[in-house]
Amino acid sequence: MIDVKPWGEATALSGATYSAIELAADGTRAFILDQLELPEREDYLTVESSASVGAAIEKMVIRGAPAIGVAGAYGMVLSAHEARALAGSAYLAFMADAAGSLVRRRPTAVNLAWAVQRCLAVATQHAHEAGSRRHAELAEFARQIHRDDVASCRAIGGFGAESLRVHARDGVIRILTHCNAGALATGGYGTALGVIRALRDLGLEVRVLADETRPYLQGARLTAWELARDGFDVTVIGDAMAAHAMRRGAVDAVIVGADRIARNGDVANKIGTYGLACLAHAHRIPFHVAAPWSTVDLDTASGALIPIEERAREELSELAGRRLVPAEAKVYNPSFDVTPAALVASIVTERGVFAPSALVNSSP
Repeated sequence: MIDVKPWGEATALSGATYSAIELAADGTRAFILDQLELPEREDYLTVESSASVGAAIEKMVIRGAPAIGVAGAYGMVLSAHEARALAGSAYLAFMADAAGSLVRRRPTAVNLAWAVQRCLAVATQHAHEAGSRRHAELAEFARQIHRDDVASCRAIGGFGAESLRVHARDGVIRILTHCNAGALATGGYGTALGVIRALRDLGLEVRVLADETRPYLQGARLTAWELARDGFDVTVIGDAMAAHAMRRGAVDAVIVGADRIARNGDVANKIGTYGLACLAHAHRIPFHVAAPWSTVDLDTASGALIPIEERAREELSELAGRRLVPAEAKVYNPSFDVTPAALVASIVTERGVFAPSALVNSSP
């Protein structure tokens, strides 16, 4: 029996049987996998407005820098459909407002602003055309952003696997990863998990340690779900267990994704990444970053200039509706931290593998 998904096909644009987000054939709806429900349920939400896409991004129903870039692009498509009866300056004002609202939802991940601004430029280019034509042009452009992201992830996987295979011992490579940088965090296939998938395709036995990644547990809920579903040997560990695993020799390499990479090679990623990089450095374990070029922000000189999103108290102070922290205690909940370039062995992109210091000489 073929399991047809809400978008009307058994497989997603990436060719996988699941997807973070897909656009309906007519471009009037998007289907978002509710990642807050994983691993218990694989539920897709149908959204019909840019505001609904933005809310899904803000609430972490969909997350991961490349994936929210694709989501932002599809949100702009839905805006164009909402504004199909508007003309001229009224249309442009509507689209600009939608773009601004989407970008504000998650300020750290640069892919969101990158995709939304590109879509706004296309909307402006076709503003003089009929509403249905404008909408169709933007829908095709957004789908191309999605296709390009999948292609980028596969290229990242190939480059990364060739680079990391040297860490294997007797045909086995043991990799530690943090958060989720897989198909769920991208248009499909994944960045860090794309490298892991490509390593297996090279014939290596890949054993993965997945940090649980507090407070949203993206490693425990999402990375483990993806890898187990795809037949990988995956073990979930608590965030505080990484040093112990490294000391015991259970880790050959660390690879993570990124939400923004500054010109000097500093990397913003899910909170806890910096500590993991410090541990890897102390144990002389290579620490790699995998991300599409759209995550590289050459306009930001260093990680000190990357805005760090702070999220709600309740994400740390409560769990499954139960209060964990006394009401009188303060909570500090940054969603990201910045790993200095000096701790990064390489940055793997679809353009190849870079030393962090090499980014400054790269073209946009």
